[in-house]
Amino acid sequence: MESSTDRSSDKLDRSVIVTGLVVVSGMIMVVLDTTIVNVALDSLSTELDAPLSTTQWVVTGYLLAVALVIPLTGWAMDRFGPKPTWLTAVSLFVAGSALCAAAWSIESLIAFRVLQGLGGGMLLPAGQAIITRAAGPNRLGRAMSILGVPMLLGPVFGPVIGGLLVEYTSWHWIFLVNVPVGILALALAVWKLPHVDVFPDPGRLDVRGLVLLSGSLVCLLYGLSRASAHGGFTEWSVLGWLIVGAVGLALYTWHSLRKGADSIIDVRLLTNRLFASSTVAVFLVAIGMFGGMLLLPLYYQTVRGQGALGAGLLLAPQGLGAIVAMVIGGRLTDRIGAGYVVPVGIVLALIGTFPFTRVGVDTSYVWLSVALFVRGMGLGAVMMPTISAAYTELGRDVVSRAAPTLSAIQQVGASLGSALLVTALTQRLGDQLDARGIQTPGGGTDQISSVPPEAMQIVGPLLAGSFGYAFWVAFVLTAAIIVPALFLPRHADRDRTEAPVAPGV
Repeated sequence: MESSTDRSSDKLDRSVIVTGLVVVSGMIMVVLDTTIVNVALDSLSTELDAPLSTTQWVVTGYLLAVALVIPLTGWAMDRFGPKPTWLTAVSLFVAGSALCAAAWSIESLIAFRVLQGLGGGMLLPAGQAIITRAAGPNRLGRAMSILGVPMLLGPVFGPVIGGLLVEYTSWHWIFLVNVPVGILALALAVWKLPHVDVFPDPGRLDVRGLVLLSGSLVCLLYGLSRASAHGGFTEWSVLGWLIVGAVGLALYTWHSLRKGADSIIDVRLLTNRLFASSTVAVFLVAIGMFGGMLLLPLYYQTVRGQGALGAGLLLAPQGLGAIVAMVIGGRLTDRIGAGYVVPVGIVLALIGTFPFTRVGVDTSYVWLSVALFVRGMGLGAVMMPTISAAYTELGRDVVSRAAPTLSAIQQVGASLGSALLVTALTQRLGDQLDARGIQTPGGGTDQISSVPPEAMQIVGPLLAGSFGYAFWVAFVLTAAIIVPALFLPRHADRDRTEAPVAPGV
C-alpha cells in the first residue's frame, strides 16, 4: 500500500511550482519574441530601408545562433551549474533585445539578433533540465505542463502583441518589450532558483564535437529556412546545405561513439528505448505542430483578409484548449503514463485538424474556433507528456546532456515542418494557377502575399483549396506520431526505489 508520505511526495510542492514559474518567466519572452518579429518584418524593411530578402536575416540570423549554442548548453550546466547558465542565457537575451531596439541599420540589427539568439538558444534546454531535476520522475508530467504554457501560448498571443505594437508604436518596441520582462525573470531567478552542486569533473569541452554538431545544425536549419523561402527542396541552394548538414551529423555520430560520455552530446543516450522513442515522437510533434501553426495565421491573413491582430485573436481558442489539456494531461501522465495520454491527444489533434482540410473562403469562424480548441487540446496532451516521458528513465548525471538533444530535435522538426507545409501549399497553388494561366512573382510565402487584392475573387478559392491540401499533409504528419507513441510508458512507475533525479535539487 502506498504511504501518505509517498503520496505527498508525488504532489507538486511549492518549490517545484516556483521553479517552474521562474523558468516560464524567462521562456515566455523568447517564444513571444519569435512571433512578434515575424509579424513586424514588413515594417522593419520599410523603416530601415532594406529589401525584404535582407530583412529576413533578422529571423535567419537568430535561428542560426540558436542552433550554434544548443549543443554547448549541457556542458555549460555541468561545468558551471544550471542557475549560472540560466542567468547568463537570460542576460544575453535581454542585452540583445536592448541593443536590437537601439539598432541604427539593418546590419546592426541582424548582428544584435545573433547575440539575442545565443541567449534564446540556451533557455529551452536549460529550462527543461532545471524543471526535470526539481520535479523528479513521478511528477514530470505536471511539472512539464508548466513549461508547456509559453511554448503553446506564445505562437497564439505573439501575433496579437506584434500587431498592436506595429500598428500603434514604432518598431523599436517589438524588442524593448522584452527588457522589463527579462529584468523580472533575472530578479526571480536570482531570488528563487536553487543553487545546485555542479558535477566534480564534467571533462574538457569537446571542441571538435561542438564544431561538428553546431555546424551541422546550422547547415540543416539554414537549408530548411531556404526551403521555406523558395517553396521547395529541389534547388541546389537548398539541397547543398541539407546534404552538408546530414553528412556533418553522420560524422558527429561517429565521433561521439568513439569519445563516449566525454562528447558534447552522447549519442549512446539513444540506446535507451524510451528516450529514443520519445525523441522520435518529439521530432514528429514539432513537425506537425509548428508547421500547422505557420499555416493557421497565413490562412486567416491571406484568404480571409485578417490583420495580424485579428488573426492572433482567431488563434486564441487553440491556446485555451492547450491549457485545459495540459492541466489534465500532466496529472494523468504521472498517474497512468504517457502511453495512454498521448494517443488520445493524437486523436483530438486529428479531429481538430480535419476541418481545416476543407476550408474555403467563407468557412464559419465559429466552426473553425471550435476545431482549434479541440486541436489545442490534442497538442497540449501530446507535446509535454512526450517530452516528460523522455526523461523518466535517465539518471541525474545525464539530464543536462539529454535536454539539448531534445531541443535540437525540436528545432529541426519545427523548421522541417514549416518547410514541408509551405512547400505543399505553394506547389499546389502554383499548379492550380499555372493551369489557369495566372502568373504570380516570388516563391514560398512570398508567392502567397504577392497575389493582388483585385485578383482574390478568382485566386481566393484556389488559395483556400491549397491551404486545405497543406492541412491534409499536416494531418498525415500528426497521425504518424502514433508509431513512436506505442513505445511510451503506459503506467506510472511507483516501485522505483532510487529516483533518477532528486526532487528539489
